[in-house]
Amino acid sequence: MTGAHASLFLCVQIHITCGILLYKRFIVIKCYGRVLTFNIDRAKENFKMHSGPMKRSPMKRFFKAIFIIVLIIAIAFAGLIAFISLTEYKPDKVERVRIYGDSSKEVNKDEPIKIMSWNIGYGALGDNADFFMDGGNHVLTSSKNRVKKNIKSISGEIRKQSPDITMIQEVDKDSRRSYHINQVEKLGKAMEGSEYSYARNYKAAFVPYPIPPLGKMDSGIMTISRFKDNSAKRVSLPVSFTWPVRTVNLKRCLLISRTKVMGTGKELVYINLHLEAYDKGAGKKAQTRALNRILKQEAAKGNYVIAAGDFNQTFNNVDINEYKVQKGLWKPGIIDISEYDSSLNFVMDSTTPTCRSLDRPLKGANKSKFQYYVIDGMIYSSNIEMIYCKTADLGFKNSDHNPVVAEIKLK
Repeated sequence: MTGAHASLFLCVQIHITCGILLYKRFIVIKCYGRVLTFNIDRAKENFKMHSGPMKRSPMKRFFKAIFIIVLIIAIAFAGLIAFISLTEYKPDKVERVRIYGDSSKEVNKDEPIKIMSWNIGYGALGDNADFFMDGGNHVLTSSKNRVKKNIKSISGEIRKQSPDITMIQEVDKDSRRSYHINQVEKLGKAMEGSEYSYARNYKAAFVPYPIPPLGKMDSGIMTISRFKDNSAKRVSLPVSFTWPVRTVNLKRCLLISRTKVMGTGKELVYINLHLEAYDKGAGKKAQTRALNRILKQEAAKGNYVIAAGDFNQTFNNVDINEYKVQKGLWKPGIIDISEYDSSLNFVMDSTTPTCRSLDRPLKGANKSKFQYYVIDGMIYSSNIEMIYCKTADLGFKNSDHNPVVAEIKLK
């Protein structure tokens, strides 16, 4: 096959179980790993030899119909590949991010700072949900009404915890999977007198898989702060996938915010993150290396730096014996903290799981035999004192993640 035809056939294999391809004078059918190839000209000659004069015309019409159908399918797939390639989200390596709202509060070195990190599962992954990527059955996992209720409850929990800095992952702005509800706008109102910023990490005009397809996607990570931020920027992380899968996949990033620390000449740098989940491991490693470089650079400047979010990995200094992965279920990666700069500290609270499996709904299941994970946590520089870091046990009612809450003090 030529490169173009091979790429087209690859896309068919990736996104649906069976595929049909017209290549020169051949029909190639691939289904469940089996490949069948038909030579159109040879088939015509065979039918001419074995058919009487009265059957030639119907057979000609039959092959013409087959040819037209295959041609239409081939053109449709080529059109789809062209569309998702032309509309692919291609952010710059570093982009300035708009800060919404207005706060005049400054960071006082002598006052503790409360930080909250929470993957909210785009408001659609509550205890009722299962998801096809984790072995479940559903693409659209909740009703519109349930999504609204989840977002309302999540906003309420943020107000209840009343953090100074809130770092949120999987926030949809305009996605089919969450009924195009602008969650950024709704969560931005959760804390009065705060500022917020938003960085996209998943944008696609149309995601064509599975069946039914995910459709339009516009999602990202969001930081809410009571402090007056000097700046916020989106920093791209290495992309884990190649074309054509890359075109409709996440473009992971860091959302880096900065605010001055009074009387020190230094900055508090807080980094919101959501690292790779479904690659074979190389993407995770590349992204964690990129994160390490940035943390090391900021620490070398003498700044106070903390990164928080969904790592989709577990630090190797965390005891996860209680959460051994069951056969056939998604398995998180492991971050070897010795590969990071020695000035950094790593914390995850394993007394309560931070995440649950989405292979089936939690509601009505035997919770004692359910699969849980510890993959949400924080990394911070040595000039920060961690007073406490704990996972708030909300029973995964409104998201497949529990929030992680910490209190820090600047040294």
